[in-house]
Amino acid sequence: QVQLVESGGGLVQPGGSLRLSCAASGFTFRRYTMKWYRQAPGKERELVALIESDGDTTNYGDSVKGRFTISRDNAKNTVWLQMNSLKPEDTAVYFCNAALIYGGVWGQGTQVIVSS
Repeated sequence: QVQLVESGGGLVQPGGSLRLSCAASGFTFRRYTMKWYRQAPGKERELVALIESDGDTTNYGDSVKGRFTISRDNAKNTVWLQMNSLKPEDTAVYFCNAALIYGGVWGQGTQVIVSS
């Protein structure tokens, strides 16, 4: 069974940091591009970050450049999103995505709330 499970979300104050994790199983993780998306209430999902299969190429949405870092360890079947200098507008449910089928495979999401 293909599965992605996000974890690490929670409540953090503005300026704080969180590291989200996505544990993958049921497919050959190292072969696939991984992405992080986020979705705020009433909004469409927004691409946050992308990392290619070998981990050498990354891309970020404009709103998070310089603050977020995506990384992966293919031996651990895990992708992370390190989030620093968090802002209230970063509040959303964060999802990881694996592009191995049309539309991708999605995890259940993890909630991030940035609030004082």
